[in-house]
Amino acid sequence: MENRPLILVTNDDGISAPGLRMLISIAKEFGEVVVVAPDSPQSGKGHAITVSTTLYLNKIDIDPEVAMEYSCSGTPVDCVKMAVHEILKRKPDLCLSGINHGSNSSINVIYSGTMSAALEAGIEGIPAVGFSLDDFDWNADFEPTKTYIRKIIRNVLENGIPKDVVLNVNFPKIKEEEIKGIKICRQAKAMWIERFDKRTSPHNREYYWLTGEFVNYDKGEDTDEWALANGYVSVVPVQFDLTAHHAIQTLNTTWNINE
Repeated sequence: MENRPLILVTNDDGISAPGLRMLISIAKEFGEVVVVAPDSPQSGKGHAITVSTTLYLNKIDIDPEVAMEYSCSGTPVDCVKMAVHEILKRKPDLCLSGINHGSNSSINVIYSGTMSAALEAGIEGIPAVGFSLDDFDWNADFEPTKTYIRKIIRNVLENGIPKDVVLNVNFPKIKEEEIKGIKICRQAKAMWIERFDKRTSPHNREYYWLTGEFVNYDKGEDTDEWALANGYVSVVPVQFDLTAHHAIQTLNTTWNINE
């Protein structure tokens, strides 16, 4: 009997999130699935790890076709670490993170727990993909993503991903028949213009809500933001080596730090 790929599935919206359940259902078509996901929503956690409190794993039984499914008290990155070092006897052949409720395009990749889980898998040498839908509704319609997730998984398993690269995949919030295809993109130069909504509690204590406006300064037609705005699924190759290689020579030639 042919061995099927071992696929780790995780997310940042929590073990019961509809996006995760959809991704699990697709992953089962391609291999043996193991699920390790947070026991509560962990959006915006980035690459945080738990170091000052204990971590807990709970074996759960949501999908009868998934023999190994766990909720974890930690962050999305904790989930990947626990899966690789405590639960599994060998490294997965693939890690899938998502499907996130909300976009992780452009600068959002920095804050994303979904993408940080995928990046952690990449650091471990595991091919990894993060999936996100540009819809924050808990009851978002994930059906339009299925065909394209299958295509991407199939290509990763058959053709691989470049070394030390993870894929950031985002879906526009449109009907399946309106999706024009997949674009391999670069990350758009965009950011959040942030502010804090300051309020006062009934106990006369000030508190704050983070709010803001997303602004895209990038007019290029090769970016993830352009792809999403024009009806395409965006795929951005992301690296976890944060070195600004282009700046090394500039610093060496313009700074006088050794004089």
